[in-house]
Amino acid sequence: MRVAIDYNPALKQGGGIGRYTRGLVQELVALATSDQFVLYYNYEKGDRPPTLFPRAKHVIERPLALPDRWLTILWHRLHIPLPIDLVTGPVDLFHFPDFVVPPTRRGKKVVTVHDLSFLVYPETADEGLRLYLERAVPLAIRDADFVLVDSANTQNDLICLLDADPDRVAVVYPGIDSQFQIVDDPSVLGEIRHRYNLQFPFILHLSVIEPRKNLSRLISAYARLRRDGVIPHRLVIGGGLGWMYQSVFETVEELDMSDDVVFLGRIPDVDLPALYSLADLFVYPSLYEGFGIPPLEAMACGTPVVTSNTSSLPEAVGNAGITVDPLDIDAIADAMARILTDPTLADDLSGRGLAQATKFTWRSSAEKVLGIYRRLVDGPR
Repeated sequence: MRVAIDYNPALKQGGGIGRYTRGLVQELVALATSDQFVLYYNYEKGDRPPTLFPRAKHVIERPLALPDRWLTILWHRLHIPLPIDLVTGPVDLFHFPDFVVPPTRRGKKVVTVHDLSFLVYPETADEGLRLYLERAVPLAIRDADFVLVDSANTQNDLICLLDADPDRVAVVYPGIDSQFQIVDDPSVLGEIRHRYNLQFPFILHLSVIEPRKNLSRLISAYARLRRDGVIPHRLVIGGGLGWMYQSVFETVEELDMSDDVVFLGRIPDVDLPALYSLADLFVYPSLYEGFGIPPLEAMACGTPVVTSNTSSLPEAVGNAGITVDPLDIDAIADAMARILTDPTLADDLSGRGLAQATKFTWRSSAEKVLGIYRRLVDGPR
């Protein structure tokens, strides 16, 4: 079987879909050594050669010297059906892991739709991206032979909101990278504390700073605990700037929390396990997620978790975290206080979280995806 996969997300996106693509492809390549994988990507003049590329005899690299924006213009604005087969050569199956199905000549087509946040919470989405996805995703679901989703919640959204055929949609949970485990080496932990100037107990949140992550309510809940003298912790927020993020910094100023809320910016993946391990609590009150990998990464590092009781997040954390209404500031604050003032509860959640995180591996994800590939290519048996 010869499979072509769009490897652009793996090379150009740090977390989220980039991590999904890297983790899944790595295990597919390890599992299916008798198959061939054609990984294609776009590049522009002056780009560095990719370093996150799986090297194996049955992996073929297909670079395309054309910027992403030009392909978007060709396919979605000018409606020129330039088939991606011209880059990959003949294949049995294409897998597009980032929502959109480009034109193809032949071969089965699989697309991963990670969430429908642009439809469920349109007011939190970047307008340009929202308009693009509103057009492209329904077409992708129509054109694909099979659709993969990260959770039962997203599967239900596709069926209810976009009239997807239930028989052509399957849940394949993402995995947690093996690097996420408890870090207890004092020298490593000390280095991370020093590098990020974290010489104090802290609550951690990691995400791109954008409205759907609900950071203003998190900051408000944290401020209530600090004002009431319940906790000595600071709130540490790691992640790059997304869109419509100004209100987050305005909330910090309005609540006079500039000395207590620490913004670290984007964190290199290599530092994340130690950062999770240092935190006394990880809080992720997102309004909506297709799956929500960060809470499970925190659990894999032994850190107790508070997250939302909405969308897919209860699927991810099970009974191993405390879930709350993300619109209820008091509920977020109370859950944080419970864990930070009750060591027995914190230890219990830590243990349950470690067990929960082991349920999600890229090997399991790849086995399920490979089975879907084979059924599509070989037909029913």
